[in-house]
Formats: sequence, C-alpha cells, structure tokens
Amino acid sequence: MAERLSSEEMADLAALADGTLPAERRGAVEARVAASPELQELLERQRRAVLAAQVLAEEEMPRSLRAAVEARARPRRGRSARLPLVRRLAFVGVGVALAVVVAAVFLNGGPGGPSVADAARLATKPPTAPAPAPAGKAGTKLDLAVGGVPFPNLRVFAGWNAVGARSESIGGRDASVVVYRRGGRTVGYVIVAGDALDRPSGAQSTVIRGVEYQTLRVSGRLAVTWRRGGRTCILIGQATRRELLSLASWPLTPPR
Repeated sequence: MAERLSSEEMADLAALADGTLPAERRGAVEARVAASPELQELLERQRRAVLAAQVLAEEEMPRSLRAAVEARARPRRGRSARLPLVRRLAFVGVGVALAVVVAAVFLNGGPGGPSVADAARLATKPPTAPAPAPAGKAGTKLDLAVGGVPFPNLRVFAGWNAVGARSESIGGRDASVVVYRRGGRTVGYVIVAGDALDRPSGAQSTVIRGVEYQTLRVSGRLAVTWRRGGRTCILIGQATRRELLSLASWPLTPPR
C-alpha cells in the first residue's frame, strides 16, 4: 500500500500519525483512512514508528548508532527530505523503529523495564477517571497510591487542583498519573510501580535535603523525576523548572 502512495499522501499520513496535520486537512485524510483497512494498518505502523523515533530524538546515544539510524531515515529526494527526523523515521517504518528500540534497550541497560521518558508520556494522555478525593485528616494526600506511595494533594500545597487520573501498564509495570490544573496550566504526576527505573542519562541533577531530582525534557516538555519510597515519580507539564522542583519536593520545601 505504501508503494502506491505519493510522497504528498505519505506526508499527510505521517502528519496525521504525529498530530501535526493541519485542521483543515484532517477531515479529508481521516475519511480516506476510515474507508481503507490497508490505510488504517499503515497509519498504525506510522504511529508506532513515530513513538519509537521519539526515543531517538530525546535520548542520548552513541554517535555511530545515531548515524546508522539517521542513514536509514534519510530520503533520496522529494518532499520528505524537508521533514523533521522523527517524521522521516515514520516513512521508513518498522525497520527503523526496531533500531530505535534496540538503542533504547542499550541506553537503559537492558529490557528490565520502561524508561523514565516512557513513563512520563503517560502524563500526556487524557485522564480516564475522575480525580481522587483528598484522604486523611489533614487532606494533604489523595485517595490514590501506587506501590504504597500516595499522590499528594497539591491544592493544599500550592493551589494546583487534581482534575483527573489515568492508570495503565507501561512496559509490564503498573503506573498511574494524576493531572493537576492551576490557572489554565496543567501538570501530570506519574508514579510507577515496582523497583525504581534507571535514572536518565544527561539530566540536570538537583539535591534537596538529600533527595536527588533530575530535570529533563520529554516530547518537548520539561519534566522532573525522583524516587519516593523506592518508586519512580515524575512531574511533567506547563511549569517552570523551579515550580516543578518545588512541587516534587513537597512537603520538604514550601513554595516561594
């Protein structure tokens, strides 16, 4: 099916897969996909390739490995030559996706669990459940915990209201996210079950009262990751690094 599509049609399909297709074209492209099982399968493959390619764009990896993957994605001619790397990787498909997954396993030190970036992406998905209610007499915690680690009630701490939650499995690990909102901005707070995930390489570290917090970017968003009760926690969203660190270290440090 891919061989029968023009470069323009493939570009539209790739843009639909990564969410960058202009609104005025989305209806027509989605209608065509809905009428073709082959296009539906191709779109799903594009989406998997885009997700895998994001690892390449966000993680540090050996130059030789990155160069090999980019060479697979480098188009010979046509409009795709002007597309960003992640989009061009989607054109290549499963072969490059596999190379990126191999790279991710190499970087994470093995296939034992998801990466911090994988877990952080859970916070970019819409909530599927109502926000948990405050728990305890003080109301500083929410009635939701992962592996014995509860979510904080950030409304008490800094005026961030819990507005929804979502739970799913990531790389065989149970994980939950609570979405908080304040003044039109949102942040997601993720807790991953099981042993702590490997710390991300190249992240900026900050130690607050003996706890190490690491700042990184995931899908263009600022995130902070740390460990509570042996579990990996992540805060990601529309907040400054200082705000994220303040929220993450609550109740150890008050907001300023």
